[in-house]
Amino acid sequence: MTDTAYNNASVRVDKWLWAARFFKTRSLASKAVKGGKVEVNGHRAKASTGVHVDDRLEITKGETAFEIDVRDLSDKRGPASVAAQLYTETPASRDARERQAEERRAARLSMPRPAIRPDKKQRRALRRFKQGE
Repeated sequence: MTDTAYNNASVRVDKWLWAARFFKTRSLASKAVKGGKVEVNGHRAKASTGVHVDDRLEITKGETAFEIDVRDLSDKRGPASVAAQLYTETPASRDARERQAEERRAARLSMPRPAIRPDKKQRRALRRFKQGE
């Protein structure tokens, strides 16, 4: 166990997500939890929900979904090498994430990007087209 000795204890889920480096700030972690983007053992979590060792978390960040098992507890943010030891991602979650990344790469390649940025006249024309004028 890192930083603090835990005897059958728990850490707030927002603090743990921040310490495990899923979110850059604790307030972003708290907003994600309040927004229903985090589940603990299949139940929607509150920011004050306690995380215990061997809990399963389902975290959604944008288009990416993580399913992880908690291996250790920490309420302090440390180096990425330490944060990576706090959890293990399930193989199914890892495969799904890699598949999504590959689909995004393929979609990006199929949509050509313009060589140059549109000038002011072209931007106005695009705006009129998108607004249906």
